[in-house]
Amino acid sequence: MNNIKHIVVLVVLLILGSNVHGQQIPVYSQFFMNKYVNNPAFAGIGEKFSVSSNHRYQWVGITDSPRTYTLSVNGPTKNLKNGLGAFLYTDHVGPTRRTGIQASYSYILKVNEKIKLSLSLSAGLLEWKIDGHKLSLNDQSDPALLNNILRTVVPDAKFGFVLFGDHWHFGAAAPNLLQNKITFTTTNNTADNKLEDHYFIHGGYVFNINDDIEIDPYLLLRYVSPAPLQLEFGTKFSWKKMVWTGFTYRSARNIESFGADAASILIGYTHQNNLSFGYAYDFTTSNLGNYSAGSHELLFRILFNRK
Repeated sequence: MNNIKHIVVLVVLLILGSNVHGQQIPVYSQFFMNKYVNNPAFAGIGEKFSVSSNHRYQWVGITDSPRTYTLSVNGPTKNLKNGLGAFLYTDHVGPTRRTGIQASYSYILKVNEKIKLSLSLSAGLLEWKIDGHKLSLNDQSDPALLNNILRTVVPDAKFGFVLFGDHWHFGAAAPNLLQNKITFTTTNNTADNKLEDHYFIHGGYVFNINDDIEIDPYLLLRYVSPAPLQLEFGTKFSWKKMVWTGFTYRSARNIESFGADAASILIGYTHQNNLSFGYAYDFTTSNLGNYSAGSHELLFRILFNRK
């Protein structure tokens, strides 16, 4: 009986370990409305402070599917030469939960009259948790995991840069700089796995078609070692900086296969250039689409001037 118990515990931990090698950083379909969550170097680029909240419900219809909640704030210092920011997120998948908190600082350099460079470093903590009370095992008498909450906390850090002008940006970010190990220990077992390298490369441009219409395409490349490269691109169409719509496309983990992971449609509204609401619906185009009704994402953002 004890051997079965230990095997069950290790299986659960290995499942978590596979998640560690996969998507450790939350994915957002509306990240162009809050670029800071992917790259801390965006803190301070604008003249206003931004407070944003994302709520993502992924793969609706699948039991214990991922749910992600994010709250972030970032903006410039008084001299507009530095940026400050912080964000908190929690990601629930069945009995597992990961929670991260980071604070960041960015320094903005003037390359020439039209180009600036923002360099940023952020640091914080990352918690991983397994709630044994939410597990259903055949052997309900096993106390190894059913009656325990396994938790581990490790330091976390991220570096990023953004080169930008009035209508464009290009940058990259490297989360999980410390590559710490996530370790869980039960009475007689220990399982661990390393936080793998993550790299983001992104770019975008704003085309002013006329006084009312803007078109904002962007491109994002994700690389998570040892998984293949993933491509995401999309476009936002804005009218009078008030109403927007758009689409995104996210490839399968192997872009050479030309397969898609998801495609999204976006709609949103901004009130008096300060208060924004956004909604995205993801069509799951992978095999999960046979079991899922897609994904929903809500965004709320407030901009305010620094006094």
